[in-house]
Amino acid sequence: MTLVRCWAVGIVVLVVAEYLQTTLLHDPLVGPEGVGSFGAAVALVHLPNLVCVVLATWAAARVHPEPWREVPARHLAAACAAPVAAQLLLLGLRPDVLDLTGPALWMSTGVLLAGCAVGLLLDRLVWTS
Repeated sequence: MTLVRCWAVGIVVLVVAEYLQTTLLHDPLVGPEGVGSFGAAVALVHLPNLVCVVLATWAAARVHPEPWREVPARHLAAACAAPVAAQLLLLGLRPDVLDLTGPALWMSTGVLLAGCAVGLLLDRLVWTS
């Protein structure tokens, strides 16, 4: 039951953060035509997504209680399941992202890995202090 609570918190934080990112940043600045360059894609799409993944991972990790948070595999599953599930959902809904030669798959996977790592690190820093 503790994993389900962590996953629920992660999903809620991820949905709220992505909604705010989409309505406040993506739609006004990027629009339906997309970005014009790699730098713009990183600044306006991938970095805000990184922040969303970090927040979701951190929130899910924060609600994971003792003594289970000291089991690394269990804590990793509790904290990172929501962002990983969102990534898998994205890949299922947008098969054009599955192009292994295109940058979209690799950038979104890099954002997922980096966001989960930073969220877990942030949790560890706050938990031990």
